[in-house]
Amino acid sequence: MYKVVSLFAGCGGCDQGIVGDFDFNGKHYKKLPYKIIYALDIDQKALNTHAKNFNCKKLVCGDVKEIPSDEIPNCDVIVGGFPCQSFSTVNPTKDPFDDRANLYKQMVRIVKDKQPKAFVAENVKGLMTLHQGSIFNKVRKAFEEAGYTLSYQLLNAADYGVPQKRERVIVVGIRNDISKTFEFPKPTNAGNWVPLSVAVPELAISDEKYYFSQKAVQGMKNAKNNMKRGLAQDLTQPSLTVTSHLAKVSLNSRDPVLLVDEKKELYRRFTPREAARIQSFPDTFEFAGSETDAYRQIGNAVPPVLFWYIANKVLGYIG
Repeated sequence: MYKVVSLFAGCGGCDQGIVGDFDFNGKHYKKLPYKIIYALDIDQKALNTHAKNFNCKKLVCGDVKEIPSDEIPNCDVIVGGFPCQSFSTVNPTKDPFDDRANLYKQMVRIVKDKQPKAFVAENVKGLMTLHQGSIFNKVRKAFEEAGYTLSYQLLNAADYGVPQKRERVIVVGIRNDISKTFEFPKPTNAGNWVPLSVAVPELAISDEKYYFSQKAVQGMKNAKNNMKRGLAQDLTQPSLTVTSHLAKVSLNSRDPVLLVDEKKELYRRFTPREAARIQSFPDTFEFAGSETDAYRQIGNAVPPVLFWYIANKVLGYIG
């Protein structure tokens, strides 16, 4: 078994992908020979979910900046999706050099000190494009100076069987002494995307709390940008990207919603389980806390199916 340290672990999207042994959309993703030996996150509620789904002996709730490297066990692989809000192209006015943006330096520090055989980092596509790529060049150079040969690529989760258009930068580093350059797994579903209907088997549901009020619908119709239908999703196509504020989605935003009945002007948000399926979590995955907690954890997660393909490919480089 290869030992894995999970940084910025959240509820465990990366971790579900790297250990495998789960079912999604009628396919079994086999167990992979990895063991999560240490998981770190600043959100205790997310770690409560992690604890319900994984047998990780060392779950640590804390600020990564305050965790000395010698408190982290030696390992074969380090994974982590360092916080990405500062790199978002949705809100380019955010300061890309704030404290959250600099958290990549903490992952670099730990990778440099622990020297795993490989690491995998994940972030939004804005990391590559903001400031004409200068931010990404800083990140790339820092990991290379830690002793790793990097491969990086913008991947769309929909190309790997996830019912969601979710583009993320994946950076894989292989320790220099291994003398191998990582090649990303080829898409399994390019041109054959899994539809949203996999996650939303019934458009109309009885629970009224998921429906938008008529006041909200009228507000959408009266909006200056004339978004007459909001971002109502086509069930025959993958969903647009779901985010961490799923519990507060609006009809006057870039949030994906469902149009239940056009004549009656009925719109609703996704249920937590539907959102989890959109992210490719198996139905057996349990979320701790309130629905609002679950929505946030789901929206912040890495799709397990996408990460399974990456983790499976990494095996060929560390064995």
